[in-house]
Amino acid sequence: MNSNLTLLVVFLTIFSLGSNAQESIYQDGEHLKFRMHYGFVTAGYATLDVEEKMLDNKEVFHIKGYGATTGMSKFFFKVEDIYQSYVEKGTDRPLRFIRKIDEGGYTKDLKIDFDHQNQEATITNYKYDKTVIRAFPQDAQDMVSAFYYLRNNLDTENVAIGDEEDLDMYFDKGVHKFKMKFLGRETLKTTFGQVPCLKFRPYVEAGRVFKEKESLTVWVSDDGNKIPIVIKADLAVGSLKATLIEFKGLKHPFKIIVD
Repeated sequence: MNSNLTLLVVFLTIFSLGSNAQESIYQDGEHLKFRMHYGFVTAGYATLDVEEKMLDNKEVFHIKGYGATTGMSKFFFKVEDIYQSYVEKGTDRPLRFIRKIDEGGYTKDLKIDFDHQNQEATITNYKYDKTVIRAFPQDAQDMVSAFYYLRNNLDTENVAIGDEEDLDMYFDKGVHKFKMKFLGRETLKTTFGQVPCLKFRPYVEAGRVFKEKESLTVWVSDDGNKIPIVIKADLAVGSLKATLIEFKGLKHPFKIIVD
């Protein structure tokens, strides 16, 4: 997996906390756009979009994540990835997950349908024309739904420095454990102004891509939206950032400190 895609995947899976369902803090029409860059060099862009839809007679949020290399980067290693999740309103549970990726010729084309009553996932692999059924743990999230699940359920009033949370993530053919730690609050200077943020340290697997398990840092807006502002990854091949450059359709005011 190349470093640009890895950051996109991490970006889509960094958040997850359990709680009772509540009114969603995001809404139809929300759009977030991020610039992936090595210093001043742009490697690509990633977007997240929310749309209200119906799936199997259930009201859902259709969330689509898209990431691609751009400019000279795509000539060295072309990436075009699509991640989609259909999240049931009122429960924050994923009903369907789609992963369609092309990374320099390496491709995946998967659909996962979640049956929460029987805790079974039907995995359709279009690349190999195969379908299998696997068990999954209760309250498991997919790679996209986890981010929106946290936004609805994170108790930012009572979270304390050093608090750790973990989650069962289900994608491809199995369960993946995920953990993160709250590091505190920090104000970041951005193109939008001074933005108060919550700072997190997701734990990642050290090895070929990341230098060590604490190589990732995430800053999330400390307001009613809880959207990522900056993601920084220390990789085996250098340091990569994802920076929020565009947003619209937020349900709550975007908090900026005015000097």
